[in-house]
Parts: sequence; C-alpha cells; structure tokens
Amino acid sequence: MPKRVVVLGAGVTGEAFVAALRKLDGEAEVTIVEHELVGGECSYWACIPSKVLLRPLEVVARARLAPGAAEAVDAVDPARVFWWRDQIAEKDDASQAEWVAKQDAELVRGTGVVAEPGLVTVGTRELPYDALLVATGSVPVTPPIEGLADVPYWGSREGTSASAVPESLAVVGGGAVGCELAQAYARLGARVTLVQDGGRLLPRLDAEAAELLAGAFAEEGIELRLDARATRVEGGGGRPFRLELEGQDPVVAEKLLVATGRKPNIEGFGLERLGLTIERRGIVVDEGLAAGEAVWAAGDVTGVALFTHVGKYQGRIAAQNVAGGEAKADYRAIPASVFTDPQVAAAGDTSGDGAVTSTWRLESVSRTGTFQRPKQPGLVKLYADPARRVLVGATAVGPEAGEWIGQLTLAIRAEVPVDVLRDTIQPFPTFSEAVYFAARDLAL
Repeated sequence: MPKRVVVLGAGVTGEAFVAALRKLDGEAEVTIVEHELVGGECSYWACIPSKVLLRPLEVVARARLAPGAAEAVDAVDPARVFWWRDQIAEKDDASQAEWVAKQDAELVRGTGVVAEPGLVTVGTRELPYDALLVATGSVPVTPPIEGLADVPYWGSREGTSASAVPESLAVVGGGAVGCELAQAYARLGARVTLVQDGGRLLPRLDAEAAELLAGAFAEEGIELRLDARATRVEGGGGRPFRLELEGQDPVVAEKLLVATGRKPNIEGFGLERLGLTIERRGIVVDEGLAAGEAVWAAGDVTGVALFTHVGKYQGRIAAQNVAGGEAKADYRAIPASVFTDPQVAAAGDTSGDGAVTSTWRLESVSRTGTFQRPKQPGLVKLYADPARRVLVGATAVGPEAGEWIGQLTLAIRAEVPVDVLRDTIQPFPTFSEAVYFAARDLAL
C-alpha cells in the first residue's frame, strides 16, 4: 500500500519537500494543505516582491555613480517600479497549483488541523496519514508599543504590496526587512526614519559590516535613530503617525512600518495532540527533521534559521527520511544576504569566538575602480579556526555580495583548508579577488 503523506503548508518549504519526495518515491499519496496562496510568504509578500522593488532603484543609484551612464539617467518612476513588482509577484497562485498537480500531489485549500495522531482534518475533509510534515512557516512579531493595535500600521506585507510612496515613513526595526524597505522607500522618494532598539543595524551580523551599511544610509539621507525604544504610537486614518521614543524626540511620519522579526507559526493546527516538544523557538526536531512519531517539521516553524533557503534545505532532508533514508541536516555554513545597497552577506559562524580574523577592503580591489566612481566602501572578512586551519565564517559587503559569498559558503561547509583558498586562482577583475587577500592575511 502506498505511503500516505500529508504536508501542512504549501510555502517554499512544503514545495521543496514535495518535489524531493516525488523524485524518491513515485508511489506515495501526497496531499498538501494550504489556507492562503501556494508558494507562501516568500513568493508573494517577502523575498520576491521586496527584491523586485529594490532592483530598479539599485540600478539607477549605481548608474549615477558611473560616468557616461550618469548623464543618461532620469528620475525613478515609482509607478513602473510597482507595476513590475506586480507582474513578478502577482497574487495569483494558479501556476503553482498546476505545479503541485504535476507532482502527482493533491492540493487541499483550507486550514489543516491535527485531530489525532494519524489524522488531519480540513473542514469536513479527513486526511489520514502515515507521515506528516509540518511546514506552517512563521508570522510577524508584534512589539510591545502602546497603541500599536489601534492604528493602521504597515507590516512587511503592506510594505511590499503598497502602490504609492508616502511623503514620510517611520520604520521600526533595523534587521534585514527593516533595512531593505527603509532604503527602498527612501530611493522611491520618501523621507525615511529608521528606529532601532539597539546600538546598530543588523544586530545578528558583523558589527563592521553594519557600520558600513549605516554610513551608506546616512549618505542617502535615511535618518537613523539607534538605541531608541518605541514606547507609544498614535495617528493614522488621515492623521500623521506620532511615534514616541524612550529618551529621544518622537518621530512623526505619514506612514509607519513595523518590521521587528518573525516567530514560528504553531498556533491553531492541533500540534499539541502529537506529543511534540514545542518551545518558544519553535518545534524541536532532530538532525533528520523528525519531531515525533511519523512527524517531521521543516522551515521557519523549527526556528533553526528563518531563511527561505534553510526551509528548502530542511524540506529536502525531511523528504529523504520520509522516503526511508538517513539524511542529517548540517548547519555549519548557513548563508544569509541582506539585499540593501551595498549588499551585506554572511555565512557560517561570524561571532569571532575563538577565531582568527582577517579583513580586506573592497576599495583595494581593482574591480571596485572599474565598477563605479567614486569608490564606495565594502569588505571581505574571514573567520578561521586556528587549530584546524579552516574557515568557520565569512562576511562580505559590496555589490552583489550575496552572489560571491557562495564560494566561501562552500569553503566553510567542505572545510576547505585555508592554504587551498590561498592557492585558488580568483578571476580578475572581480570582487571575489578580495577572498584571496583576506585569506592570505589570516594569521595562521
């Protein structure tokens, strides 16, 4: 009898799981349950629309720094920027639903609830299973700001879906989403103030990298309010928002965007009936993504790392094990990219604990001079284990850093000796040439 597999959540994690499982098991009866759009948060409200918004603005900003191109550049057309976003991130999942059907899987629309171990219900529909994957994603964290629940503020969904540029925008949150949208709206013409409850932007990434981004923001006229805790807000509905800050002057803006992180989406699915270990961080899983008897979990709901690419990776690992394999997830080299301009990318352990570090500035790489004028700052920073003489982490800041961090991600994951990195021929002129110089200068 074919194995019956039910997937809660048809976001990118659930899709990656289904694709991988189908290649491994052509007979399994696969049902995927989704209460919103197939493709999930990333496809319609997060990764894809935000990057489409950022791209034309980056092209124009970079062109203005390149003689010959600068003279040909006119002002950004916000209406066309929003139009392109809507073409790419259209809120229509018909093609994704067709893809599910091509995987010989059934799509059931609605909220799946575990009635008992071995049975999920969607309304009156009963879905018995032999294996269950929980891939319900994450939801926004709401900060404890007095009055926030009573005002029509933007979350990340509204920020990536808006079709008009406000005269002014207050952004609460200096993580990746807050930084990306702050720069996007500033370049679209809004007067932007970014409020961060902490001493720097991007608190989970390297401090030196965050300082470079803060400098770029200041040059673009984005006002930074650091070490600023928002305490109270009022306004909206045709009135300006007034955001009060502890120990600082209030911020007044036409629109308010709150981007203070996300948390695993674990409520309302009956998961408590499965005997799983569920902590504040999310569903506890083992190395093979197993969460309990015949239950696996993958993606944001595990709380391991709330990145689309980690969810897709976990989905593939879980699929191997549902199909009878013994795959184990390895998180030593998780990459992350913040798609601001300049981009900030990282991989592995960048805490610096017990590591030898080395930094090479992009201003000293020939590609920077050929790319634009004036030279804008950037860097490659490496973190190495002095005993094993391998990289454990890397940070990159610069144009398309999220692309050329890839070789460092592989080097960390494969434990490539630093001596091999030093002996690797980097193409010239490219930003990745900085990898050689940073590796050369590691004190090993």
